[in-house]
Amino acid sequence: MTKHLPPRSPLRASASLDAGGVVQGAAALFWLPQAALLAMAVQGLASGHGFAAVTWPAAAILLLGLARAACEAWGARRTFTRARAQLTALRAQTALALAAGSPLDRSRAHSGLAASVLAEQAEALVPYLVRYQPARWRATVVPIFILCAVAAFSWVAALVLLAAAPLIPIFMAIVGWRARAASEAQMVELGGMNAFLLDRLRGLATLRSLGAVEITARRLGDAAQSLRRRTMAVLRIAFLSSAVLELFSALGVALVAAYVGFHLLGSIGFGTWGRTLSLGEGLFVLLLAPAFFEPLRELSMVWHDRAAGEAALEALDRLQRNELSLPGASASLTRATTNAHAGAPAVVIRDLHFSWPGEPQEVFDGCQLRIASGEHVALTGPSGSGKTALLSMIAGLVPATRGEISIGGVALTGRTVASLRERMGWMGQAPHVFAGSVEANVALGRLDADTRRVAEAMRFASLQSVAQAHPATSLGEGGQGLSGGEAVRLALARIAVHPHADLLLVDEPTAHLDTETAERVTDALLALARGKTLIVATHDPALAARMDRTVSLGSAEAMEKAA
Repeated sequence: MTKHLPPRSPLRASASLDAGGVVQGAAALFWLPQAALLAMAVQGLASGHGFAAVTWPAAAILLLGLARAACEAWGARRTFTRARAQLTALRAQTALALAAGSPLDRSRAHSGLAASVLAEQAEALVPYLVRYQPARWRATVVPIFILCAVAAFSWVAALVLLAAAPLIPIFMAIVGWRARAASEAQMVELGGMNAFLLDRLRGLATLRSLGAVEITARRLGDAAQSLRRRTMAVLRIAFLSSAVLELFSALGVALVAAYVGFHLLGSIGFGTWGRTLSLGEGLFVLLLAPAFFEPLRELSMVWHDRAAGEAALEALDRLQRNELSLPGASASLTRATTNAHAGAPAVVIRDLHFSWPGEPQEVFDGCQLRIASGEHVALTGPSGSGKTALLSMIAGLVPATRGEISIGGVALTGRTVASLRERMGWMGQAPHVFAGSVEANVALGRLDADTRRVAEAMRFASLQSVAQAHPATSLGEGGQGLSGGEAVRLALARIAVHPHADLLLVDEPTAHLDTETAERVTDALLALARGKTLIVATHDPALAARMDRTVSLGSAEAMEKAA
C-alpha cells in the first residue's frame, strides 16, 4: 500500500492550435492583398484612368472579404468545439481525481468549493482557448508579414513599427502578472463564498433555532462585497492593459502617417531604398500600419481571458491534488464473483503503520490484530486513538504507510480492494442522506436492490412505522425530515439490502442517541451480524459489552494480546 499518489505534472489545457486556429490566423493575412488592391485603385484614379481602374480591384476586394469572413467563421466554430471538448475532458479528469481521493483526506476540498470550480470557474477556460490562444498566434505571426511588406517600401516606416511593437507586450506582461493575481484572488473569493453559502443552507434549520440567521446574512453580505471588490479590481486591470496598447499603437500609427505625409510632400527624402514613394505605395504603407497593431489590440482585449483561464486551470489542478488516495484508484481492478465467498471472513493485520499526511506522529506503529471468522469485536479507546482510521484502512478507504491487511485470506491491495469491498458493509459515524427518495437512499444505486428487497431492508431496520421513511418519500439533502435515530436506522437498512456483505464495519452507531434508541439499534445490528464478522468502533460500554471481544487501541499491551 502506498500513502500518496505518484508525482503528477500540473494540469494544463492543450496550448497547440488545431486547424481552426490556423485558419483564423491566415484569415487576418487577407488584408495584405486587400490593402494592395485598394492602394492600386486609388493610384489608378490619381493617374486619370477613371472608373475602370476601380472596378476589378473592388470586385477582388469583395471576394477576398467574403473568403476572410468564411475562414474566420469556420475557424471560430472549430476552435469553440475543440475548447468545449477540452473543458469536458478536464472536468471528467478532475471528477475522477476527486473520486479517487480518500473521503478521510483532511485536505479534501469542500463540496461547495469543488462544485464552484467545476461548474463556474472552469467555464473561464472556454474564452481562454477560443479567444486568447488564437489571438496570441495572430499577434505572433501576422505582424511579421506586415512588417516585411512595409519594409519592402520604406525601412523607416518599418523601423517605427518595430520600435513601437516591443513596448506593448512588455507593458502588457507587467499588467498581466497583476491581472493573474487578481483573477486568482477573485476565484478564491468566489469559491469560498459558494462553500460558505452551501454550508449555511444545509444548516439553515439549526441557524434559525439558534437565532443566528441575521448574523449569517451579514457575513454573507460581507463576502459578497469582498467578491465585488475583487471583480472590480480585475476589470480595472483589464482596462489598464487596453489603455497601454492604445497609447503605443496610436503613437506608432501617427509616426508612420507623419513620415509618409512629409515624404509625399518632398520634405523627407530618405528611408525608401533610394526612390520616392508613389501615392499608391504610400497609401499601402498607411493602410498596413493600423493592421500591424490590430492583432496586438485583439490580444489586449482578451488578456484578462488568459489570466482567468490560467487561474481556472490552477483551481482544477488543486482539486486533483490528493494527500490520501483510495487504494486501487489508479490500478487495474480485478473483481471476484460473490459466489466465491465461503463464510464470514477472518481479518488479519500485521505490522500496520499509519500517520496522517503532514503529521510526524504515527497513529499506528506496528499494529497487530487477528479477528476470527464470524467474530464480533468492539474497538475502544480515547478519541484520536485510531478507531475510525483502522476501520477505514480495513475498508480500503485510507492507504496504510506499510504493513499488511488480509480479509478472508486475501491481501488487501490495489488490485484486490474492489472485489473485497463487495463483501463489506460500511456504516459511518454520520450517515449522509442524499436528496432523493428513501428507496434511492437505501439502494444507493445497487442493481440487485429492487423495490421488494429495499422494503424488506426497511422493515428489518424498523422504518416501516416512520411516516417520513416510506420508499417513495423524498428526503432533503442531509436527511431533512429524519431524526438522528431514523437516519441511523436508514444506514442499517443500507447494509441489510446488501445480502453479500459478510464483513460489517460500523463506526459509533449509537453515538448521540438516547438509551432506548441506542438499544434498538444495537439489537438490529447484532441481528444483522449473525453469521458475519462484525467490527464496531464505539465509546458505548453497553454496546461493547454485547460483543464477543473488546480491543482497546489506546493500549499497546492490549493490541499485542489481540494479535
